[in-house]
Amino acid sequence: MNVARILYPVKVLGPGNRIGIWVSGCPRRCPGCSNPELWERRPAFEITIDNLKEVISGIAAAHPVDGFTISGGEPMAQPEELADLMRCLVTVSKDILVYSGFRYEELKRMDLDSIRRILESVAVLIDGPYVEDLNNGSVLRGSENQNIIVLNEQFRTKYENYLEATQNRIQNFTTYDGVVSVGIHNKDFKKEIYHALSHFYNERAVFHSTLISKKHLTSEQKTRIVNELLILTCI
Repeated sequence: MNVARILYPVKVLGPGNRIGIWVSGCPRRCPGCSNPELWERRPAFEITIDNLKEVISGIAAAHPVDGFTISGGEPMAQPEELADLMRCLVTVSKDILVYSGFRYEELKRMDLDSIRRILESVAVLIDGPYVEDLNNGSVLRGSENQNIIVLNEQFRTKYENYLEATQNRIQNFTTYDGVVSVGIHNKDFKKEIYHALSHFYNERAVFHSTLISKKHLTSEQKTRIVNELLILTCI
């Protein structure tokens, strides 16, 4: 299965402390998608279902798991693998929330046994493509056209209470290759990030330029500062 990241505890995409699973590979490629880096399947992200189960079982053995949130990428683009994984997830928690760019009706019309098995295991499905102009900060929904569909009635009250009491929040995870920002971002979040980074790097550049003008710095110190300034300028 092509899986880009597994994060715990995800607190902003469903009730409680959840294991978040982000698959890689998406045929839909919605404009404005917050995870365009997960559109392509990558060999480096391939993991066997058995190894994936071991990772999840290890987290569950050491920490309380209130549910799972599966996103991507497009989870339904790997139906056989996801259906197999579901058999493991339900032994840990039956609260499984899945995001899909496909409509619920589209998934049913596919008439695939793997899709049917997935839907039988899903507690809540959030369906439909992301539409950037309809991003209004709704809890759990990337855009207003998406539906929150409770497929397991056991969880209806739990999610109704969650939606009523919860406001949109963002959660950042530090990983081995950087920071992963999790949650429903507003439609201008990329511009805001670029603006903040630009402001930060501009301040650093001014600071370094001021340092360089100091006469007490050695030639070696000035060279190091210039090199860092060049790196900041290129970012």
